[in-house]
Amino acid sequence: MKNFKIALAQFSPHIGNVDANTQKMVEQANLAKQQQADLIIFPELSTLGYPAEDLLLRPNLQKRTQKAFAQLSEVKDIVMVFGFVHQTEDGHRYNSAAVIKDGQVLGVYNKQNLPNYGVFDEKRYFQDGHQHLVFEYLGHKFGVLICEDVWSLNTVKQLSQLNVETVLVLNASPYEVGKPQHRIQTLGELAKQLSLNIVYVNQVGGQDDLIFDGSSFVTNKNGQLALQAPSFQESVYVTEYDAEQKQFKTADAIPAVETFAEIYQALVMATRDYVQRSGFPGVILGLSGGIDSALTLAIAVDAIGAEKVQAVMMPYTYTSQMSVEDATEQARRMGVTFGIAEIHPIVNSFMQTLFPFFGNTPADATEENLQARTRGTLLMGLSNKFGNLVLSTGNKSEISVGYCTLYGDMVGGFSVLKDVYKTIVFELAKYRNTLSEIPVIPERVITRPPSAELRPDQTDQDSLPAYDILDAILYAYIEEDLSQADIIAKGYEAEVVEKVIRLVDRNEYKRRQGAIGPRISSRAFSRERRYPIVNGWTAND
Repeated sequence: MKNFKIALAQFSPHIGNVDANTQKMVEQANLAKQQQADLIIFPELSTLGYPAEDLLLRPNLQKRTQKAFAQLSEVKDIVMVFGFVHQTEDGHRYNSAAVIKDGQVLGVYNKQNLPNYGVFDEKRYFQDGHQHLVFEYLGHKFGVLICEDVWSLNTVKQLSQLNVETVLVLNASPYEVGKPQHRIQTLGELAKQLSLNIVYVNQVGGQDDLIFDGSSFVTNKNGQLALQAPSFQESVYVTEYDAEQKQFKTADAIPAVETFAEIYQALVMATRDYVQRSGFPGVILGLSGGIDSALTLAIAVDAIGAEKVQAVMMPYTYTSQMSVEDATEQARRMGVTFGIAEIHPIVNSFMQTLFPFFGNTPADATEENLQARTRGTLLMGLSNKFGNLVLSTGNKSEISVGYCTLYGDMVGGFSVLKDVYKTIVFELAKYRNTLSEIPVIPERVITRPPSAELRPDQTDQDSLPAYDILDAILYAYIEEDLSQADIIAKGYEAEVVEKVIRLVDRNEYKRRQGAIGPRISSRAFSRERRYPIVNGWTAND
């Protein structure tokens, strides 16, 4: 047996655009050939993209898939392993992988373990496969698995019992904090346990609220990492198998990425892909002088460029001069289009119109919300006129407890920080400032007490616990699914815990009306945490 090379196509498909995806796959295969690769492996469902949801039910999907096969069959002199939707004559549909060379199909594998938890809904669309695919090439024995299959010890064991030497794993594994490292560690241990080489190729790119990090890798049968592709980058990476040493050659290790850097890169990629693939010419957001909008602006600029970003400061009576100065300064530092729109006349007009109805009732959150809704209306007006997507700027802490205004600061088509707790927002802002010689976010935006500035001398902590306490309680309740009693037992005040849980539960109706945003946690709102809006569950149950 001689040495051979495998190319890992860390691929960012455009969901549903089979023609464009196939053309890109052809280009990547030709690029791999230039690097003398003998085999190239693409991610799960690479011809269609993942998750395609009910596009999988379209009656003309099979016709488009057949066309993709015809295009891929024109590639010569390299084995291609790619994901596709396999529809059989008897009406069955499978999440499948094909192995082809010089236009000849060497084998088809149907995914055996269909995930149906968290963000996954595969049993709605696919049937389970029941057979392995093993093929020999260049004197080496390969097996093929798809994503969830590799997490089933039984499934992988069966391949090892068939004397497979290298397992090719096609994946569309969504990102969450810490997951890239978990994959490498867990599969390294599995490779060593079963004496198998594992080639793990993952999709990359943003898709609606999901982020695919790529982070593809190769691990030898001794558990040693031979190749690790960078996260959040689309490219082709080549690894070489040394026949004499009977293992893949070890590549230079890529530098470890800190958690906040990883999160920031994920949010930038998700924002870029959502804006560009949705066809928007740019984005617009309200820049308040606070930290949430400041971080959102930085992410937007890093995602699509300053020339495509517009920021609007909309001050009212309670807006501090500091906020106006900081918003203006950040916009200047980042080079975005910026304007100030005073909202006094509009809010006052609302108040005059509503006075016959309100009468002399005391002012409350209603008047505060009118300010937020005025700002939301202005942003949507500018969006309609110029076509830019409105980015909403609320964070997960606020959205969890309803500290946000429907049709006000919640307006927009993409909520960049929707799954980012406030304590993490501060850390991401500090991290972003380390990336440039002059910090793009003014220092006092980070250090001053957070405030919605909707009434005199207001701070967020007038209504909420300190954010370190709030976020810890929210994490326990949302991510860890702990009961009220369990959270109190951790040492938090019973009254505070009860209030936070009550706020989370009663604000489901608000969250349902908010924009989608990129998922970075194991328990994001919408896809994973789906609670009925109307229900009789109480906080002390």
